[in-house]
Amino acid sequence: MPKDIKVMVVEDQPILAMELELMLTDYDCEVVGLAMDQSSALMLAGRHEPDLAFVDVNLLDGLTGPQVAHELVEHHGVAVVFMTANPEQIPEGFAGALGVVCKPFDESTLRDVVDFACRFRLSGDISCPPRRLKLAPWLRTPPSSIAPH
Repeated sequence: MPKDIKVMVVEDQPILAMELELMLTDYDCEVVGLAMDQSSALMLAGRHEPDLAFVDVNLLDGLTGPQVAHELVEHHGVAVVFMTANPEQIPEGFAGALGVVCKPFDESTLRDVVDFACRFRLSGDISCPPRRLKLAPWLRTPPSSIAPH
């Protein structure tokens, strides 16, 4: 899988955000920035046009992760994956996100999710999702109706 992918991390726990950044850069991803709230995330997205974003549900400004995900998908064409300890707070339609990975996670899971997101962006392929990635309900529609971004 290609690793030359621009990724942003939206996480309000600085140590976890830096750990994610390190794991992603070790996997040859270009981390374009870290954001801790909605406005920072949207500013980063506008400035750097990432391909993929890992978004927590609860941020410094509250339960804004789903709104961030929706904006990233709808206005920037970003593939979004929620990473949260509170999956029950994700809206029913997943706000356009590909899925969710529950915290805690490991480096292997992160790499598998990056590979899955790259494959999805290139071809719309949703076969063989990572074991720890819960796919969004909208991805369970017939494959012919899913278009890559």
